[in-house]
Amino acid sequence: MGLFDGLTKTKESLLSKISRAVVGKSTVDEEVLDNLEEALITSDVGVKTTLKIIQRVEERVRRDKYVTTAQLNALLVDEISLMLAKPEMPTEEHKPYVIMVVGVNGVGKTTTIGKLAYRYKQAGKKVYLGAADTFRAAAVEQLCIWGERVGVPVIKQEQGSDPAAVAYDTLSSAVAHDADVVIIDTAGRLHNKVNLMNELTKIKSVMQKVVPGAPHDILLVLDGSTGQNAFEQALQFTKATQVTSLAITKLDGTAKGGVVLGISDEFQIPVRYIGIGEKMEDLVPFEAEKFVKTLLGQ
Repeated sequence: MGLFDGLTKTKESLLSKISRAVVGKSTVDEEVLDNLEEALITSDVGVKTTLKIIQRVEERVRRDKYVTTAQLNALLVDEISLMLAKPEMPTEEHKPYVIMVVGVNGVGKTTTIGKLAYRYKQAGKKVYLGAADTFRAAAVEQLCIWGERVGVPVIKQEQGSDPAAVAYDTLSSAVAHDADVVIIDTAGRLHNKVNLMNELTKIKSVMQKVVPGAPHDILLVLDGSTGQNAFEQALQFTKATQVTSLAITKLDGTAKGGVVLGISDEFQIPVRYIGIGEKMEDLVPFEAEKFVKTLLGQ
């Protein structure tokens, strides 16, 4: 099984649209480019990123004079992979390495935290989880269930407690027990961006009293199956806090995987992980070229 085999629906959808775009054509011309543009937009790549891809293909066609439709997929892999090249990921040299996870309710945030804890545990790291989404009792319970499944401690308080106090307790306990990685869950409410911003700012400043420079990574979790709605969530959270990496979930059951390309390009934030299934192993590191090759059937 390939690394991104969970992307079957997106791959089949995009490939069939590209096939229709070039049907009856031997070379890439204006009509093929128009059809390709429609194929990418309807695959949730996003208008801005699609236009950028089309522009890059046009430039290659002009430069190479003659590009066959058979060469189009390889050309797309080259150009999209180059476009997705990003600055370095947040480094994990700190101890403890602190990740603050943000995202709206229902995107798979807590599940992503559990799978992330599993990845680190499998790598031999000592992991602590902090249940700072104190707004919902269900969020704390779900995180505790994941903690038990993975075999890592979860620091929690009563529902309605100050999230910053939970973060403080978690980091204090992690430092005292020489933990390698700390993952802090946060409330997934977007109804008032000012409140969200204030809450996240407070959590960060309290963390820094225990671990200077924390959090080292602010990971935004987005639900890839929501397509363009994921763009809106990314927009709101990047306004509310400094997001440093992305995890895009639920890509196994959707044909909207093109959203990964659009969000990565438009927000210039590296995609760190993608979720391609229900199992604990199904949160995988994102590799741009491999991802693009998978989508385009290579």
